[in-house]
Amino acid sequence: MCLRDFIDDYTSKSIALCLHDVNEDILSRAEEIRLRVGQPIYIRCGKREYVPPSGFIPKPEDIEITVKKMSNYSVYAFNEEIRKGYLTLPGGYRVGICGTAVCDRGGVNTIRGISSLNIRISREVKGCADKLIGRLLTNDGFLSTLIVSPPACGKTTLLRDIIRQVSNGGLTVGLVDERSEIAGTYMGMAQNDLGKRTDVLDACPKAEGMYMLLRSMGPRVIAADEIGSCAESDCIREIVNSGVALLCTVHAAAVRELMGRRGIRELIGDRLFKRYVVLSASKGAGTVEAFLDEELNELCL
Repeated sequence: MCLRDFIDDYTSKSIALCLHDVNEDILSRAEEIRLRVGQPIYIRCGKREYVPPSGFIPKPEDIEITVKKMSNYSVYAFNEEIRKGYLTLPGGYRVGICGTAVCDRGGVNTIRGISSLNIRISREVKGCADKLIGRLLTNDGFLSTLIVSPPACGKTTLLRDIIRQVSNGGLTVGLVDERSEIAGTYMGMAQNDLGKRTDVLDACPKAEGMYMLLRSMGPRVIAADEIGSCAESDCIREIVNSGVALLCTVHAAAVRELMGRRGIRELIGDRLFKRYVVLSASKGAGTVEAFLDEELNELCL
């Protein structure tokens, strides 16, 4: 689904008319569209933000209608996602939600009075892993790899393409997609191309999901986005020791930043990851700043 069709189908008429005035070049590069009650609409493209020329300010009813359209006029049916702060829609679009959290027994039960929406635009870049993929595979299979990246530097896009290429290359991949960002699963079907041999466990906590895939799906590679907890590190250790390779990402600007995180530091020290790919946006999102081996020595691409 193209972005203009998405806007027409899933936003209020006033918001859609406002966004129709936006230059096509801006929409083609858009990564996020921010909708806030009483504030201008902002479109983010990389490090720049744009405001639609009409200067339209969304009203509470615009956000309310938009949420109803996004939930197919059955907000209750989507409450499990809403209480986690997002909605996943056809085409791989993911919408972040803010408003008033209604809590029960120490957890968020739902979000009411929704006042902000962040439409995150999923863009597949098939082939962005072409220069890396040959250095991540051996005759024995896939080398456990950690993608290290600050936010908005293309880590999820790269992760998605590595999964696709590894899967199409003959290896079974199990993906734990905790926030439905990688596969963009909607109504049980992945909206993004993850290859022919990928099994997706959607909306499941990473540590629990990785154990489930290991025990039930027989993957050669297990993939997960944004690892970091000690429980996840313990799970990774068990997976690698069982002979299954890992493909994960983590938020950081450099490997040295990870040394302050106990769980990750121990994984690095024990050389459980055989390759590290460090990203930046210095030459655009997805710039490979460093490619390292298990001892953190620089490798050539």
